Amino acid sequence: MSWGIILILILLAAIKPVFCAALVITFDFYWIVRTLYLTTLLVLAHQKLRRQKNRNWLADCRALKECKNWQGLYHLVIFPVYKEGLDILRPSLAAIRDTNYPKDKIIVVMAFEERHQPSRQLSEELEREFKDCFFGYLTSMHPDGLPGEARTKGANATWAAKKARDFLDAKGIPYERVLLSCFDADTCVEKEYFGCLSYHFLTTPNPHQASYQPIPVYNNNIWNAPSLARLVEISASYCQMIESMRLEKFVTFSSHSMSFKTIVDIDYWPVNMISDDSVVYWKAFIFYNGNYRVVPLYITVSMDVAYSSNLWRTLAVQYKQKRRWAWGVENFPFVLSRFFNNNDIPFLLKARRAFHLLESHVTWAIWAVIITLLAPLPVLLGGALFHQMPIGYNLPLITGLLLRFTLGTSLVWILLSRTMLPPRPRDVPWMKNIVMVLEWVIVPLIILILGSTPALDAQTRLALAKYMEFYPTEKKRKVV
Repeated sequence: MSWGIILILILLAAIKPVFCAALVITFDFYWIVRTLYLTTLLVLAHQKLRRQKNRNWLADCRALKECKNWQGLYHLVIFPVYKEGLDILRPSLAAIRDTNYPKDKIIVVMAFEERHQPSRQLSEELEREFKDCFFGYLTSMHPDGLPGEARTKGANATWAAKKARDFLDAKGIPYERVLLSCFDADTCVEKEYFGCLSYHFLTTPNPHQASYQPIPVYNNNIWNAPSLARLVEISASYCQMIESMRLEKFVTFSSHSMSFKTIVDIDYWPVNMISDDSVVYWKAFIFYNGNYRVVPLYITVSMDVAYSSNLWRTLAVQYKQKRRWAWGVENFPFVLSRFFNNNDIPFLLKARRAFHLLESHVTWAIWAVIITLLAPLPVLLGGALFHQMPIGYNLPLITGLLLRFTLGTSLVWILLSRTMLPPRPRDVPWMKNIVMVLEWVIVPLIILILGSTPALDAQTRLALAKYMEFYPTEKKRKVV
């Protein structure tokens, strides 16, 4: 569908330039309305996040009625690890240790890959430092090449969760009293994260039939990251904030939480799919016959901006990361095949969710191509007659209006980004503040390179059965 739309517009630009121009103009106006709508949602989400920023969630848990026994909850945190070093892992564990939540209710599992040789030494160093900080501290080594598994984060997380299950059984802890958080290795939680998660779990109807999604921000190394990488990751945070306002379309992403009972009931994460963080939502959605949702948590978890030692390597790192995210299009055949075999989910609900899933991936793959590359084609291929027509005169003006409108909304994005930054490190000069405002002028270039291309790449690979392996994103905390 994505390639069909693009190729049809190219063909129409050559043989029916007026019709093609009308389609492009219609799309431009649609995109202006869409951008205004999404920017409004972004502002609303930011306001929610700001209002709850300094909330003492643990105090709110204590204020609940006796029937809401928050003291009986345990938090199990799994960190799937592959090639991350101590500079990444130690701050993630320290952030959990420093949370405003009883540590005798927290269990941590560091899930290493056996195929990575330094894992043994890393695990021993971390265990010496953190094993006495929590109720439980476990280290798992995921074997390589297990039957039916691919080299994915979901396979590692599933192995770790089964090890944690043995620990819970040995301690006699019921699964329904355990909240599971599966975090990327670089995830640093806020001090109130577990209080916030506990409060929402205790106050949500049917809490086992929900996932709990915080807002991801990429603040761990944002002051040291190059402009291109920083802007891309800020945009990713904005997308998640917007999605948190559209609950019917909201799906888990990256670091998130859910009931341990639920992960056991649905038989854990997929062990042979790359997009494990979203597929696990769909597994639960289908298991509970559509009665499953994602509850937004307006509290942040901080991760790393992905970049490398120079511009070209940074571009490659960002491209591969976004292509991996776009590989989430594999959810569509996964979901649709199971929808056909499930008669307990209402038909209209299945149709609506399938359409949302398909539309989001097709739009991702074509929007930047249409706006940046296809919009000028009717002018270039239309000939002299097309240039003499009103539509030939207006097409460039309307396309320019769209770009100016996008730049106007960028002012809102700039202001919001400034409010979400962590304090400037002492070793970063004050002039970096100016750079971080002026760098937004390269947004059109980022749209051209990283807007639709990774999604088209992922969809084409899937269509041709050129299946990807899980790409672990390179992480750095200092400028190289």
